[in-house]
Amino acid sequence: MDVYFFSEQSHYPAWGKFDGMLRGDIPNKHGDPTVSGKLLNEYLDMYQLADQVGMNVMVNEHHIASTCMNNSITLTLAVLARITKNARLLGLGSIITNRPDPIRVAEEYSIVDAISGGRLDMGLVKGAGWELYASNANPSGGMDRFWEAHDLILAAMTRHEPFSWEGEHFDYRCVNLWPRPVQQDHPPVWFTGNSPGSAKLTAPKGYVNAAFLTGPAVRQTFDAYRETYEECHGHKAHPDRLAYLGMVACSRDKAQTERNIEAAFAYLASVARMRPAHVNPPGYSHYQAITSMMQTPPGAGPGGMGGGATSADDLAKAGILFWGEPERVVDQIAAFNELAGGFGHFLNMGQNAHQPYEDVRDSIELFGEFCLPELAKLTPAREPAAKESVNA
Repeated sequence: MDVYFFSEQSHYPAWGKFDGMLRGDIPNKHGDPTVSGKLLNEYLDMYQLADQVGMNVMVNEHHIASTCMNNSITLTLAVLARITKNARLLGLGSIITNRPDPIRVAEEYSIVDAISGGRLDMGLVKGAGWELYASNANPSGGMDRFWEAHDLILAAMTRHEPFSWEGEHFDYRCVNLWPRPVQQDHPPVWFTGNSPGSAKLTAPKGYVNAAFLTGPAVRQTFDAYRETYEECHGHKAHPDRLAYLGMVACSRDKAQTERNIEAAFAYLASVARMRPAHVNPPGYSHYQAITSMMQTPPGAGPGGMGGGATSADDLAKAGILFWGEPERVVDQIAAFNELAGGFGHFLNMGQNAHQPYEDVRDSIELFGEFCLPELAKLTPAREPAAKESVNA
């Protein structure tokens, strides 16, 4: 198992200045630009430290939200491509459902891959429900637009002569990608998939399926991926096709543990500050995801992650937060890995809400020194000579 460090890069000082929703509704007047700059540089420092201790790094992208200031995933990845040395750089991911310019996505990802020397992992996602309202995109039928954008991006990366594109959603007179990505045919592709229905769409293409903070329900998602993958490819999926994101807080002492847990609960509380209509617009989610959401108890899932947990022990058992001294963190992740049936990539959400740089630094260093060597023994992170399918 390999590990990617992740922070959502929030502007948490604004959260207490506004009583409403932190995505879409919160006015940007509550965000001090000077504070934003300081925080963004701290987040880059965290990523650089993660690289130094042996972790990979993951970056996400959101819009109109104080919970994630990173509104250009490839811009941040370009900086990281220059200041990191060894880490795989995962962008999970570029929101191609809403964007009018998939060729621009292909160009920017190719630049990151070139600057980094071929260390890019390319995430293509549909985006969050609240972002649809900002983009004027229609959630119904959005996945048709998503898949055409996906096909066009991979065509741009894998075709080596100029070509035109006349599709249902996109038209280009001339596509001619410069520079080409270092990794041929194209960088590894990752999708987010938190439901069995989503996993069944990812598996035929052989892409990495990443589940975020889903807890024990991830077993159903991963089993659906494994079953579909074997049906389509004629052999079992390697664990490196599966990834799971959970919060992590390694601590040196009891006081630090308490601060880290408090920050984790603050993050979970921020998730609940979202308009219900923005969680799942009509036509946005797969029907199985909608069914699961309707069956989820209050306080669990999107709008209240954590399964209604009221203690840190509950969060650990639920696979949401892995916390404490390094040995404890390893045991918690190992237990969850077994419950999930084995996954090759662990996405370490290692900075949450108001958790300060000093506590995050300690957590990264402890995790790198004590946890990484043990987690590497759990599940093979990479299949030798593995190669993703090209479906352009």
